[in-house]
Amino acid sequence: MISNQQNDMIEITVNSKNAKKFPKGSTLEKISKEYQENSCSRIIAAIVRNELKELSSSIDENCDIRWVDACSSIGSRIYKRSLTFVFIRACMELYSGCQVNVEHSINKGLYCEVKYKKELQIEDSQRIYNRMKEIIEEDVPFEKRRVSVEEAIDIFKDYDQMSKVKLLKYREKPYIKLYQCGWLKNYFYGYMVPSTGYLKEFNLQYYPPGFVLQYPRNEDGGKIPDFVDNPKIFKVFRESEKWAEILQVDYVASLNDLIVSQKEDEYIRISEALHEKKIAQMADYIAEDLNHRRLILIAGPSSSGKTSLARRLSIQLRVNGLKPKSISLDDYFVDREKTPLDENGEYNFEAIEAIDLNLFNKDLKKILSGETVEIPTFNFKTGKREYRGKTIQIDKDQPLILEGIHALNDRLTESVERNLKFKIYISCLTQLNIDEHNRIPTTDARLIRRMVRDHQFRGNDALRTMSMWPSVRRGEEAYIFPFQEDADVMFNSALFYELSVLKKYAEPLLRQIDRGSPQFPEAKRLLKFLSYFVVLENEDDIPKTSILREFIGNGAF
Repeated sequence: MISNQQNDMIEITVNSKNAKKFPKGSTLEKISKEYQENSCSRIIAAIVRNELKELSSSIDENCDIRWVDACSSIGSRIYKRSLTFVFIRACMELYSGCQVNVEHSINKGLYCEVKYKKELQIEDSQRIYNRMKEIIEEDVPFEKRRVSVEEAIDIFKDYDQMSKVKLLKYREKPYIKLYQCGWLKNYFYGYMVPSTGYLKEFNLQYYPPGFVLQYPRNEDGGKIPDFVDNPKIFKVFRESEKWAEILQVDYVASLNDLIVSQKEDEYIRISEALHEKKIAQMADYIAEDLNHRRLILIAGPSSSGKTSLARRLSIQLRVNGLKPKSISLDDYFVDREKTPLDENGEYNFEAIEAIDLNLFNKDLKKILSGETVEIPTFNFKTGKREYRGKTIQIDKDQPLILEGIHALNDRLTESVERNLKFKIYISCLTQLNIDEHNRIPTTDARLIRRMVRDHQFRGNDALRTMSMWPSVRRGEEAYIFPFQEDADVMFNSALFYELSVLKKYAEPLLRQIDRGSPQFPEAKRLLKFLSYFVVLENEDDIPKTSILREFIGNGAF
């Protein structure tokens, strides 16, 4: 009898420690309750044998587990996805026949619009919030079941969710896994929490013409951040929606249709022309009053296309009869031993203190005064600044272009008056989504860009890029995003077709990540994300000056 009981038990360790025995077949949800008090926030998933698992999964043999809580980046995505399901259900119950569109991230939340026979108002946000609260208090389970593609198509036709219907025709497998919460069935590309009772922390902000759904953020320690209005970023997103209307490409299925029918060439040219027009408008604006826009500052997060924008803007300024010059911030790094350290004791090259601000401002003031200045060159091998006789001198009618992650921070250019600066913020704000309810995260698009570029030009594999990414993201949160609303103009570098091009470069890199690597679950997620796109093989229609060439190569710059 004792032997049978032992055979019915399994041993679980967490991060190779804290061994405990549980009955064979126990769910991860049941096991997690034994470890919850040691977690910084609610456990909502687990990584078992280096695979992400929902808490509803059962365990039949000894294994090591890494818990995923709402404080983590993976957990935050699961929480947000599940909360979005509840939001959609609440809206469909309150406003019969409405269409809910999950648009994009903004203000550290998720911007959604509800298309109904009348425009919803601020009082509607309270109604939706209250209904969401009720659904959450009911602790309704998220049930997953496998259905045929044909059955799924019928379900989405009944809901009038036609972008899902169109996307399913590109589904390679004959089945699909749907989630059900109460009466509502839906599809999300990613896992859910076990039940709505896990989603007690959220906020809903009226943000006309839609709503911002707020949830605990991993970068805010699992707390819901204060709502801060970002009208300039929102305006760029609205502009991107207009571009999508011009291109008639709003969801992935529409893009796939173009590629399969070999009609993408004209749309690529239109997309690139929209970029060129925006850059030309910036150059015209600078040229109209050069006396007050002599220092052009370009900042943006990693892989947003800062270098390409700087060069294309330089060309457009030349069209206006100007002769811009540029200067590199990299040459003003402090000597390696003076570089500030991060919380792990590693060199923090992204901190503004990694730049010799005093020397840079001293030189910058002289340059803008028309003096000839010898500028340093940073030797990355020795970690020292060197002077090699390189000089710069500009006339009063020559603008100076400076691009870098700190360019919008006035500490960097404190020797220059604000009215002499023209600040440009650039980011890759994706224009299309997978369907009405599954958005393409901006961070995913940038990570894939960087992964491809790092492999093409820096000799890094996907594992190294992905390992560095959390540190890069922390740097963006600290040094870039707080200053974005101070920009004079914002530029969206996303191209509607780029992920169909990047897919063929990124997929082989992601598949090289070993199953035993800590990055394997994230690589698997990105591979699934890319699977929705049809590959665009022919790159002949991509201009040599395209921002995309900064990542795939064979460009004019």
